[in-house]
Amino acid sequence: MKRSRGRDDDYLRVEAHACPMTSCAAPAGSPAEPAKGKVAVQYHTARFRLVPALAKALTVTTPPVRKPGTLWIELPCPAAASIEPAGHVRIGYARASTVRQSLDTQLDALNATGITRIFSEKMSTRATTRPELDRAVALARRLRSTGVAVTLVVHEHKRLGRGLGLAALAERRGH
Repeated sequence: MKRSRGRDDDYLRVEAHACPMTSCAAPAGSPAEPAKGKVAVQYHTARFRLVPALAKALTVTTPPVRKPGTLWIELPCPAAASIEPAGHVRIGYARASTVRQSLDTQLDALNATGITRIFSEKMSTRATTRPELDRAVALARRLRSTGVAVTLVVHEHKRLGRGLGLAALAERRGH
């Protein structure tokens, strides 16, 4: 195996991909998901192996600009290493707050736009976990790691959340 040449832009090429490790799942545009909120010193091997030029490298270290060992603060997303998307997928998500409420209007609207994969659930906005939304986001990350552009489509933004909950979801995004 070869060692990484240590090019200054290696981290940009690594960060163009989401981390495929389920324990990390760092979105594209971010460093390795650290333990206790601190940036890892190097990227997970599974992630830098997604970059053909780095597939045989032994390590790709997190650059000083990412401040390894400090609390992670999101920086602007790097350019995706001049990679054109391999296609575009639209994933739908519908949610009703109570079991008595109907999802029909949302599902009809999503189906009318040609979305073939829709995740739906009946769960309060206040729920701390929403399994179907988590599945939709996980699928989006998997698809993005293969180079496919992904759009999550909802009937209304409040189906995703409100106030700080919606802001928190936006922070989880994978560029």
